[in-house]
Amino acid sequence: MKETKLEVLLIDDHPLLNYGLTSCLEDTGRFTVVGQVSCLEQAREFIETAHKSPSLVILDILLGNENGLDFLPFLEDFCAAQQAPRPLVLVCSVLEDPFRIQTALKLGASGYVPKTGDRTELLEAIDAVLRGEIYITGEHTLKLKKSGSLYAMFTKREIQVLDLIKQNYSNPQIAAKLCISIRTVENHISNIYFKTGCRTRQELLKL
Repeated sequence: MKETKLEVLLIDDHPLLNYGLTSCLEDTGRFTVVGQVSCLEQAREFIETAHKSPSLVILDILLGNENGLDFLPFLEDFCAAQQAPRPLVLVCSVLEDPFRIQTALKLGASGYVPKTGDRTELLEAIDAVLRGEIYITGEHTLKLKKSGSLYAMFTKREIQVLDLIKQNYSNPQIAAKLCISIRTVENHISNIYFKTGCRTRQELLKL
């Protein structure tokens, strides 16, 4: 009986990296890459028009001027509306700061693997998330433990606001990005200040 291969969607704006990931995965005989997209619009279109969702999404954070993590709330909402299983998401990025990693996990990613990792680590990460585990490399697990208590204070929306602050978005830009009012943005920022003890945006950038 022929073994069914797991379908994978790659979301990364570097064609050469997509080619390498495709070869890495398909050479195992266990996976088939059903899509390679380079921006969030293409990723959303793929999910919305696919006959069925892939089993796994490998997602980069930096997609040109876009934040790849914005795909995670969309994926959750779309699959809930369709009453369909949500694909597992493994983040693969050059960004290795604890805030971004924890944001990815908070928004529904199942793991994080750095782009500096090798083929063995990537496959280990995939196997871990397929088993239902959360995968983070040892070095980054330690970093997350150090910042975890602070991070746990934030709501999902506050995390999104803080992430945009770290990208140097202004309050009006944050409001437009999240489709909320400027007053609501200001309220979220006030809550973030209160929870962290920070007083300025510059201090928030150091979190």
